Amino acid sequence: MLVKCLSLLLLLQLSCYFSSGSCGKVLVWPMEFSHWLNLKIILKELVQRGHEVTVLRSSASIVINAKNESGIKFETFPTSYTKDELETFFGYWFNKWIYNMSLAIYWENFPAMQGFIIGFYDVYEGFCKEVVLNKTLMTKLQESRFDVVLADAFAPCGELLAELLKTPLVYSLRGFPGYILEKHGGGLLFPPSYVPVMMSGLGGKMTFMERVTNMLCMLYFDFWFLKLNEKRWDQFYTEALGRPATFFEIMGKADMWLIRSYWDFEFPRPLLPNFEFIGGFHCKPAKPLPQDMEDFVQSSGEEGVVVFSLGSMISNMTEERANVIASALAQLPQKVLWRFEGRKPDTLGPNTRLYKWIPQNDVLGHPKTKAFVTHGGANGIFEAIYHGVPMVGLPLFADQPDNIIYMKAKGAAVKLDWKTMSSAELLSALKTVINDPSYKENVMKLSRIHHDQPMKPLDRAIFWIEYVMRHKGAKHLRVAAYDLTWYQYHSLDVIGFLLACVTIIIYLVIKSVLLLCQKLVKMGKKKKRD
Repeated sequence: MLVKCLSLLLLLQLSCYFSSGSCGKVLVWPMEFSHWLNLKIILKELVQRGHEVTVLRSSASIVINAKNESGIKFETFPTSYTKDELETFFGYWFNKWIYNMSLAIYWENFPAMQGFIIGFYDVYEGFCKEVVLNKTLMTKLQESRFDVVLADAFAPCGELLAELLKTPLVYSLRGFPGYILEKHGGGLLFPPSYVPVMMSGLGGKMTFMERVTNMLCMLYFDFWFLKLNEKRWDQFYTEALGRPATFFEIMGKADMWLIRSYWDFEFPRPLLPNFEFIGGFHCKPAKPLPQDMEDFVQSSGEEGVVVFSLGSMISNMTEERANVIASALAQLPQKVLWRFEGRKPDTLGPNTRLYKWIPQNDVLGHPKTKAFVTHGGANGIFEAIYHGVPMVGLPLFADQPDNIIYMKAKGAAVKLDWKTMSSAELLSALKTVINDPSYKENVMKLSRIHHDQPMKPLDRAIFWIEYVMRHKGAKHLRVAAYDLTWYQYHSLDVIGFLLACVTIIIYLVIKSVLLLCQKLVKMGKKKKRD
């Protein structure tokens, strides 16, 4: 057994040297929940290619479990927070979004998201200080001489660690509310005339009034959303680095941004050379289902099956909502696989089977799957696109409404309101996406776009991480905008100079004309005297 392990380790090292890059050391600053599940796929691929991966993990981590991840090293740092406190914090906000507010009402949704981000940043400021001010840990990290820091941009501090360790930085991100980080930290342009602001609930082709709404949303996010936290982080980064620094200035030093999206999902918009789309990198061909699940799916005959999953956040669905959903599903001719935790609904039909967990990718890839009822998480949507399954969206919070609206705009989904929908509305939506061939055709078009890439998304992600390691950064891909002040970026100094020049020229012309006129008048008077 020992010989086999040593042989495998040697093989990994050799494969690393013969591949496009040499073996490197990766330091990871992660985030919880689906963010970690996404990042973990990239980390496992890096390990398979012979790289050494070390994850900084707080002692209060909820889902980042050091015991279950073979090949990945974990550096657990002590924190004043407890796991129960973090679960209480996230649980409060998830329940507020899911049950106690409307996503369609901006003056409820935006302040709620702002409150969550403020609380979330408070937590991560504590984490960051507990790492940066831990001299023993920082000395260990410095002595490790990492080749790259891979950080989730949603969770601040990765950029500060990269700056302190003098190490290249690669970000992983799906998207931030209002695209604030991408815009002010990454330098991306988001023209509000045709790029819908994240969380605006708008699609790619906007009417005049929708463009007005989009502009107002952009102004809200740009000038108010992060202001309180931004000042605190500016102060903290200044103290940590021992020189004047700002949060966005340090973010702007990132060498590469790996965005978990793609053009089958997004509407066309400007990008920069150091931004790369890797959306759907977790998708893969379907594997065989467990035998009991396969038997249930096969029993559906020609009608096929519907997959129903609202993710892992819904574990305490109210009986009223559960019965509304179960009643609608019971009226379908299809069999239904429902990922559900809680008391069995009274209206559950014989065609519906409850599961605490389902292999979602494999079920969506089954030839008998006709539709997918989803909360609109990006992972599930990309799996549906990958396998060509039309959707009914019941968005719950964060980017999910936008995700579903994008799919609706592309003709691949129907959107419903999770809190107010009736059984009849859910039944009608499912019949629409199953029986109207346009939904299947549209999602298959998106699927063809997704599959028609020169390189698989996961390979592309690994390539750019290794690229940054090989070149000790990728500053040659960063635009000069990072080095400009705000007035230089908007060319206000140039505009001021040109206006001054025009003003001087106009003044000189007018002065010359006036002098000429005065001279002509004098000459005329002189001629009259003569």
